[in-house]
Amino acid sequence: MKKFLASLVAVAILFSFSGCGSLTDTQKGTLFGTGGGAALGAGIGALIGKGKGAAIGGAVGAIAGGVAGTLIGKHMQKKKEEMAAIQGAQVSTVTDVNGYTALKVAFDSDILFATGKYDLNAASKNSLSQFAMQLINDPNTDVQIYGHTDNTGSRATNEKLSLNRANAVRNYLNNCGVPVSRMMTQGLAYDYPVADNSTAAGRAQNRRVEVYISANEQMIQDAENGKLQ
Repeated sequence: MKKFLASLVAVAILFSFSGCGSLTDTQKGTLFGTGGGAALGAGIGALIGKGKGAAIGGAVGAIAGGVAGTLIGKHMQKKKEEMAAIQGAQVSTVTDVNGYTALKVAFDSDILFATGKYDLNAASKNSLSQFAMQLINDPNTDVQIYGHTDNTGSRATNEKLSLNRANAVRNYLNNCGVPVSRMMTQGLAYDYPVADNSTAAGRAQNRRVEVYISANEQMIQDAENGKLQ
């Protein structure tokens, strides 16, 4: 039943984005190939930022709360503490579409990319290698990667650049052993700034990648059964 509900959500999300070119063939394949578990984190009309919050994870028909909610919350808090030790990573808790605790990991733009670039430098590779190990050691999670830019240049340029940044992170994590099937990417250009684009310091903060980590269906089932550690 849960997989059926997840598929319905995935179909709804796909149709909501079709016609506007937001989904690549790879993203469509990921959406259906994971039963909706890695369904577009932006969800239907609920993109990240601007006080709206983020629709993180894929709906699996679960009802948050009780023992399952407590166990997932404790698990994610432990992972938050472990990931906070990664250089250049700021880790915070958010709530996924099922109402469970999820993690948001933001990486400093200065560590990840040079201005206008999406190739990873040595420092960022070191940070992402540590991050990959955390993901590998916690396999029952879905990973959503969002690229952002400052407002320098055209929309078309920044849309492409933000997606390339997200894909660069995904590809590196995959090279480190994180399955592509667990990950989705999206470029959000300069639509969701976290700082003032009129200053150099603000633009640097806006050139970023954010990663969201949420419980997949297996983790939720383990939590419901009291088996999640």
